[in-house]
Amino acid sequence: MKFFWEEAPMTPVEIVDRIIGSRKSIRAFLPTPLVDGALDQILSVAARAPSGGNMQPWHVHVLEGAALRRFVEAACHAYDFQPEERRTEYEYYPTEFFEPYAARRRKVGWDLYNLLGIERGDKGKMKAQQRRNFEFFGAPTGLIFTIDRRLAQGSWIDHGMFLQNIITAARVRGIDSCPQASWIEYPGVVARELNLPANEMIVCGMALGYADPDAIENRLQTEREPLDAFVTRHV
Repeated sequence: MKFFWEEAPMTPVEIVDRIIGSRKSIRAFLPTPLVDGALDQILSVAARAPSGGNMQPWHVHVLEGAALRRFVEAACHAYDFQPEERRTEYEYYPTEFFEPYAARRRKVGWDLYNLLGIERGDKGKMKAQQRRNFEFFGAPTGLIFTIDRRLAQGSWIDHGMFLQNIITAARVRGIDSCPQASWIEYPGVVARELNLPANEMIVCGMALGYADPDAIENRLQTEREPLDAFVTRHV
């Protein structure tokens, strides 16, 4: 594999900016396993994320091979046949969306569906696409992140920085990702399959692998607001 910085000379700043700026959520992966040792390298460097009091509140469950297949089968079965399993232990989204967040979320959803040829009102195809979350979009590695439920909000912020480090460390190695809040909707299934202790709760999941270059959904490039939309300068 040839990396972009090998094609033309780049400064460290340019490399880092390119890695972060080119990140996007991948929703179709090749079945190719990760290069040996890559995941351990990624997790090790990601664990240098800052955390209050150096508490390091993150825990990662790695799913690959037969374990991944069993986990996906259980999750998809719940999605297809056990609506009573669908619940959340915390609210990722507000109970009622408002602007500008509602419009941003709506746009990215329809941008994806338009690429996939899913028309408004086609609940069958929408459900099938949502189900792909619980297959980790075909990725060879699935990660489930958990945290001790007794910890406070600051530890969740720390966990977020750890997640971002994983995404960036993977990207520099040519490995793509898709962070997934969808896994919090089935805490019972996840807890049973991973044998989680009672004090451990799901933060999110993540698909990790190599993007399928032929998958049309991977062409989706989300927009970002200009600085003036979210920066207030005090001088």
